[in-house]
Amino acid sequence: MRCGLRVWLRNAHSSILHKHLCTLSRTMSTAFDRQAFEDVLKRRYFVCPSFEIYGGVAGLYDFGPPGCGMKANFLAEWRKHFVLEEKMLELDSTCLTPDVVLRTSGHVEKFQDMMVRDVETGDVFRADHLLEAKLEALIKEAADDAKKAELNVTLSNVPGYGMEELGAKLKEFAVVSPDTGNALSDPFPFNLMFGTQIGPTGNLPGFLRPETAQGIFVNFRRLLEFNNGKIPFAAAQIGQAFRNEIAPRSGLLRVREFTMAEIEHFVNEEDKSHPKFDRVKSTEALFLSRATQQEGKDAVPMTFGDAVGNGVINNETLGYFMARTQLFLLRCGVTPDRLRFRQHMGNEMAHYAQDCWDAEIHTSYGWIECVGHADRSCYDLQVHTEKSKTSLTVFESFDEPKEVDVVEPQVNKGVVGKAFRKNAKDVLSWFNELSMEDALSAQEKLDAEGSITATVCSGSYEITKDMVSFAKKKKKLTGRHIVPHVIEPSFGIGRILYAILEHAYYVREGDEQRAVLALSPVIAPIKVAVLPLMPKDNLLAKANEIVDLLTDSALANRFDDSGVAIGRKYARVDEIGVPFAVTIDYESLESNTVTLRERDSTQQLRVPIDSLTPWLRDLVSGKKTWDDAKAALPSVDSASN
Repeated sequence: MRCGLRVWLRNAHSSILHKHLCTLSRTMSTAFDRQAFEDVLKRRYFVCPSFEIYGGVAGLYDFGPPGCGMKANFLAEWRKHFVLEEKMLELDSTCLTPDVVLRTSGHVEKFQDMMVRDVETGDVFRADHLLEAKLEALIKEAADDAKKAELNVTLSNVPGYGMEELGAKLKEFAVVSPDTGNALSDPFPFNLMFGTQIGPTGNLPGFLRPETAQGIFVNFRRLLEFNNGKIPFAAAQIGQAFRNEIAPRSGLLRVREFTMAEIEHFVNEEDKSHPKFDRVKSTEALFLSRATQQEGKDAVPMTFGDAVGNGVINNETLGYFMARTQLFLLRCGVTPDRLRFRQHMGNEMAHYAQDCWDAEIHTSYGWIECVGHADRSCYDLQVHTEKSKTSLTVFESFDEPKEVDVVEPQVNKGVVGKAFRKNAKDVLSWFNELSMEDALSAQEKLDAEGSITATVCSGSYEITKDMVSFAKKKKKLTGRHIVPHVIEPSFGIGRILYAILEHAYYVREGDEQRAVLALSPVIAPIKVAVLPLMPKDNLLAKANEIVDLLTDSALANRFDDSGVAIGRKYARVDEIGVPFAVTIDYESLESNTVTLRERDSTQQLRVPIDSLTPWLRDLVSGKKTWDDAKAALPSVDSASN
């Protein structure tokens, strides 16, 4: 683990973060101007609508240079925090996915949202979003606490409502079309996957993947082999996913193509402890548990150790990854009191899930799900094993051999081979894959009726009693094959980036025209601005030397040699989140020093050029703070900030 991160883990409220949060708290004390904020993002080309010159397409966005740099830095930090530090196995699977994979996983049948239609205009909306918006408005208008609590309970139940319940609630609360006020149709399902045909014949249907996880599950056998056949281990993947959203709104929060970063941690069902849980158990977070939601109350602070110990979180491994997620999000710039973990309600979880928590970040749109954490049990590996007839299991060795009851098929291979010829291998595999209960049941039927039916991928075959028999016997085993359980953290990258940008945005006190993005240096797209005081040849030459030094040290930098005033140059780079600025003035030519300005405080220090890059590397990585720099370097008074 890197030195800088060790410091961070010991103290999530380091002085850099504390100063950063003070700035954000000052910002959030006033009403958030979303229009002004989004104007900055578009004007400075963090993001823009895709195909803008043709009018754009709802739910599709492109990242410009600063947005692309911020995203790349965020993903690089994600890789360090999770893949490198947790020794994960990273892979990159294809976006095109055959129908059979997503049909087996349940996506073809169940990956859907409920839609309603404006009965007059035909416009469509997501039913649950309309109901949630109506309930949130009613909660704001409610005069007494009892009514608010009742409405909050209903609001917390919305994600788990089925089609009929959703329709009944829409009528109960008189929800109408938000654009026209017209009546709405009853809810009906809409599958969110983009279908396609793989190959020119059209014989192989497929989809653009709605998540990256299935690419990990179908490669489990190879990942296990790479990990020397041992669990626990985690696999990770960063990639694009596609969802045909019904009514994409709210900018980057609900889009049709987006980047995901997903982790699948494979673990023994009987041991979901984590060897590093002690490192995070004292970390405190805001928890909105199932019970708290049912009572209509707000999230409560609790340590992860208490949450796991009291059974609020199902197991240590799930709790460990939730804590690691919080540490990561805080390091990247999410404000602590605007981050919480909400537990899924019972009717909201998939039938196979054992516990699910969403890391939600508060934005001007409300609380937004940004990272899902789920104990998926063994569902995915199990269904893919059954469908593909490929074992996705792990051999667990016993400390001492155990004597157990087993049922083994006694096969007359000559009769089976003669009867089924090229399909005999499928039938033999079917014999061996029967569970003890199914094998004994098959023997009872053979004894009673003389035959059974074996259904395999190549067809159905009649099995007679002269082909096989099943008998229970004692056997000493040195181990067993188990299907691992899976703990999954799933990150929606675009949503997190948007939330961080919102949290970072403010305007300078007393000057509403000077917008600032107080981005964490870790993810800021440009780390340093190089600003000659004036566009004079001698100053420009020295500035270019600084640019070369920074570039050689892999510090992303922006050079502004325009003739505008230095204060204007500072304002330009503040607006794109550059944390540090180096100014080359006439003293630089005489003393070989420059001024180093910190964005949030606007304070300036005098730094020798030969120690500039070491200082900047340490400040950007978090190994040193601005207070450390102030203690070591002389300050500069300036009225240009």
